[in-house]
Amino acid sequence: MNEERTERAAPELRKSRSPGNPTVLFDEWFREEEEAGTEAPEAATMATASKEGVPSARVVLVKRRDERGVVFFTNYESRKGRELEENPRAAIVFHWRRLERQVRIEGSVVRASAEESDEYFDSRPRDSRLGAWASKQSRRISNRAFLERKFEETKRRFEGRELTRPPYWGGYRIEPERYEFWQGRPHRLHDRLVYTRREESGGKASWLVERLSP
Repeated sequence: MNEERTERAAPELRKSRSPGNPTVLFDEWFREEEEAGTEAPEAATMATASKEGVPSARVVLVKRRDERGVVFFTNYESRKGRELEENPRAAIVFHWRRLERQVRIEGSVVRASAEESDEYFDSRPRDSRLGAWASKQSRRISNRAFLERKFEETKRRFEGRELTRPPYWGGYRIEPERYEFWQGRPHRLHDRLVYTRREESGGKASWLVERLSP
């Protein structure tokens, strides 16, 4: 973070005052970012890795969040899609500069249900849905003109027809095993709280909360 901002007053992040469930704190922070006017608070950097352990990262838009985790949508045949099929784990980080916060989430990844993917796809503007059909995400193409030509061909193909979700496009859910909440504080003495998921008997889970040094 910017050294010039370290003297600005920032709220404390105390373990004793934090909820037992990290999704409660995540939702609270997300709402505060929206209220503060943060542009695209749902944008986050997500890292995946191939089966050989070669990492890659990109910015995705998290469209859904609940007790089960966070969901983003993509082409299953994209680089991230292929990596998630080989190695179904991911790490994601939200960087909210306005309130000097970061949230890191790590866990296993599963495909969202067909119903969830259909519902989100149907909510998108028609041109965005056409783009999902026209683009073979992450594949090499010769030039921009090729992409635009494919888009126009797709428009003609579906003219006057309903646009359903492509079979190679849909959602992934990161099922959190670890949350880290980072709050910027003066003098680089930032607050960091980590929630680690613990499985208990009967299929229930609880969260261990620990404080880390900055």
